[in-house]
Formats: sequence, C-alpha cells, structure tokens
Amino acid sequence: MPTFVHGKGTAVYLDEFEMTDYFNSADVAITNDTAEVTAYGATSKSYLLGLADGTLSLSGMWTADTDATDEELHAILGSASAANITIAEAAGTIGNRATIARCDEVNYSISNPVADVSTVTADFQGTSNSGALGSMTYGVTAGVQLSTGTAIDYNALGNLAGVDAPLAASSSAGGAGLLHVPVNSISGGTTTIKVQHDSASDFSSAADLISFTAVGASAKTSEMVVCSGTVNRYIRATASTAGSSGSITFMVTFARF
Repeated sequence: MPTFVHGKGTAVYLDEFEMTDYFNSADVAITNDTAEVTAYGATSKSYLLGLADGTLSLSGMWTADTDATDEELHAILGSASAANITIAEAAGTIGNRATIARCDEVNYSISNPVADVSTVTADFQGTSNSGALGSMTYGVTAGVQLSTGTAIDYNALGNLAGVDAPLAASSSAGGAGLLHVPVNSISGGTTTIKVQHDSASDFSSAADLISFTAVGASAKTSEMVVCSGTVNRYIRATASTAGSSGSITFMVTFARF
C-alpha cells in the first residue's frame, strides 16, 4: 500500500527563522525546459531537455510580530542575497523528504478581506547565481531531513541518526547541505554542525562531507554549503559545542546532485 503524507505535518524554514506557525500552504514546482528538434519526415515530435528551473510559493497569515511574516518577507524582497528555504514534508523524523531551496523572492502580496483574516503570499525563483555556491545547478531541489528540528541540550549534542536516502547508493556529483538555526541559547562557546558520509551504515569510517560555519554563542543563522565529488551511501548530521550551558535547535537537510 502507498504511504501517503498529510500536509499538516509540513514545517517551513526561511533563513534563520522557523516560519511553520505562519504558513498554511507551500507549493513547489521543478521544471525542465525542452527544445523541439523535430525534422522533416517525422510522424511525431522530438525534444531535447534543456535548462532546469524551480519556483516556490508560500501562503499564510499576515502578522506584524517581530521576526514574523510581514517583517521577514519585506526584508528579503529585492535583497542581493538569495534566501535559504527548507520545506520539510512530514517534519520531525530524520530520513523524511524535504525541499531545499536557494531563492530570490520575486513577489510579496498582502490580502485584507473585510470578513476574513489578513493573509500573505510570497513567490520565489530558484537561482544558480549563488557566487561561491557555483556548482548548484538550480535553486530548488529535493533532499532529505538530517535532524528533527527540536531543541538539543548542549551536553547531548553528537551524532544524529544515519540516513540511507534518497538513492540507497553512493553518488558522484556532489550535493548541498542547508542549515537553519532558529533558536540558540548555548553560551560559553561556538557550536559546530557538520554533514558526514560513509559507505557503511555504522559510520565506522565516517568522514566530514560539509562543515557549516561555526555558530556563535546564542546566535541564529542559516547557511547553504555545496560539496563536489563522491557522496557515499550513508549520511548523517553531527554537532558539537564548546559551550557550557543552554540548548540549540537546528534543521539540517541535504540534497544529492
């Protein structure tokens, strides 16, 4: 029997913010251009695949609260820096799917109906014009969740569960890791978060695949890091801290190219 997923379990991360409480719709479209190469004498059309593309749309409730929809969606509209976005389907379980995106916000709309709640809609265009991220082929792609997005105490950080996904095999074209840290009360030192890979499920020969920039004490952040070359079959997130108190909440996702 198919395993279906209810949309109510979706989580939304936008840069260093978890925005799940504000949105009620997240739509993703990944496309590929085609060029017609039909020649004389053909009885049906022929095409070549062209450039990949991706778009994303978020809809939900308007609020002027600090770090909420109106403030953050206004802030990134027209920004020179693309936004980091994760849409986590059936969020909260390591190994579940996610859409990871590096996008420019191209439209922000507010609706104020006389007999209903004020709402927002934001449209995003995936972009590969990402500077140091150069090898990312397009800005919206499918990935996998490597953390649960729940708080972890400073003295409980370590290796999270390994994932045999999404290919159940190694790959050779690199990938991208995306980190969101919306809540961080760790004090006394920085926190280091990485993505590791291994050819064995027990991670007996685990190697660092991606190292995110160290997260400062009590800092919130978001970062996408691209890697090239071989990505072994099994991947996991791992975290450690030099801090002496507090906890940190982070979402890590990874997509193979």
